[in-house]
Amino acid sequence: MRVLPPLLVCLLPLAACQPAPRVAARPAVAAAPSETVPACPANATVMDGWDERAPPRRIFGNTFYIGTCGITSILIAGNQGVIVIDGATEKAAVPIEANIRALGFKLGDVRYLLNTHEHSDHAGGLAQLQRDTGAPLLARAVAATTLRSGKGNPDDPQFEDMHPYPPVADVRVIADGHVVQLGDLHLTAHATPGHAPGGTSWTWRSCEGTHCVDIVYADSFSTPTDAHHRRSDDPAAIAAFRRSLDLVASLPCDILLTPHPLRSNLPARLGGQAPLINPNACKAYAEEGRAGLDARIAEEQRGKSP
Repeated sequence: MRVLPPLLVCLLPLAACQPAPRVAARPAVAAAPSETVPACPANATVMDGWDERAPPRRIFGNTFYIGTCGITSILIAGNQGVIVIDGATEKAAVPIEANIRALGFKLGDVRYLLNTHEHSDHAGGLAQLQRDTGAPLLARAVAATTLRSGKGNPDDPQFEDMHPYPPVADVRVIADGHVVQLGDLHLTAHATPGHAPGGTSWTWRSCEGTHCVDIVYADSFSTPTDAHHRRSDDPAAIAAFRRSLDLVASLPCDILLTPHPLRSNLPARLGGQAPLINPNACKAYAEEGRAGLDARIAEEQRGKSP
């Protein structure tokens, strides 16, 4: 097993704990973006704008949106560096890096890369982000194999439809429940397979002064498949999917984020057209995923093709 760097403290049950070395501290909250980026189209759908740069936005406290108009990428800033979750598409790496700089951070401030799941629209830009930041990617074992190869997993319901993407050179395996620690940042990995075998949701707390909230970046719960995969043929995978839904519904959840921002109405919430904070959002998101899974299974049992 590869040895994790010293900044990752007490992550594995049997790992030795050593003090994290001090690095040059940077502000936990960045300044306003240094440039004006055109707003994303108001009439976009969830399938639009995957490669197009979105304006970087503060979500809450030290948590920022740095993704594209159609795909989420999240930056969490701490007193010893920055963690980035998801690299969106291969083409999106450039606008993501531009958004990091626009918020006043250097690419070298990124100390860890994380991922929700191993599909090209959320992992395609990770190889470039790793090259340009030098940060390792932390992922669960089932996702790590795909991330290292850039090719699909035959167990993935979308295997035949997956697009290859640049392989990520430095992928370090973490376990379910792993706490990624970087200075004052603590992010917890939750195994949530279903949409993809390596699906992982992330939780952390973010504060503005004395007001602190629980943030959940929940993985996708939609149920697309390739032409030959039937979810109802794999009871174990269905059971795992249902456990993932139950888990996300049970998490402390003030702010919900999702890999496709429109799935959680994030643009409207950031724009003040809908509440940003909603303690029931994760439960509602899980119920929507449950309804979609039930509908898919019912269709297959009626003999309809995927």
